[in-house]
Amino acid sequence: MIKLFKVKEKQRETAENANGKAPVKKQSAGELRLHKDISELNLPKTCCISFPNGKDDLMNFDVSIQPDEGYYLGGTFLFSFQVSPIYPHEAPKVKCKTKVYHPNIDLEGNVCLNILREDWKPVLNINTIIYGLFHLFTEPNYEDPLNHDAAAVLRDNPKMFESNVRRAMAGGYVGHTFFPRCI
Repeated sequence: MIKLFKVKEKQRETAENANGKAPVKKQSAGELRLHKDISELNLPKTCCISFPNGKDDLMNFDVSIQPDEGYYLGGTFLFSFQVSPIYPHEAPKVKCKTKVYHPNIDLEGNVCLNILREDWKPVLNINTIIYGLFHLFTEPNYEDPLNHDAAAVLRDNPKMFESNVRRAMAGGYVGHTFFPRCI
């Protein structure tokens, strides 16, 4: 039975090619859902999305976040999204491409956001993730850290934390780690 469908599909492709049309690439369910999510994005004015590989590659895109309040005010932080073909049943892989002094983002760019891990559900969408990332910059969480040093400073000495963030964003050292300018 399955072979009949393959033969029928091959015949359709051959007929389309004979008509001068390019073969139509079928979109996966994940691509269809992602297309819907992107078309319904309602981003804050401090966030924008871009497609470095062009609009034909919706499964890989970047999001830029420029917090308008909090410790990270004035900074620009770039995140890469890699979306699986089985999205929304699997959360997108999100990495911070900007080296940042943050309790919930490590120096390799891994992001600690519960909805990207154990709390992911298929009803969540790209908009929810972007708002979650934005929230990390307005309300960093020292209780669930990836960068334990930054979390300890935020918990024990918020003024020192603010000073460290400003130094890192201006392009400087915090401890023995250099952070490129992101303001």
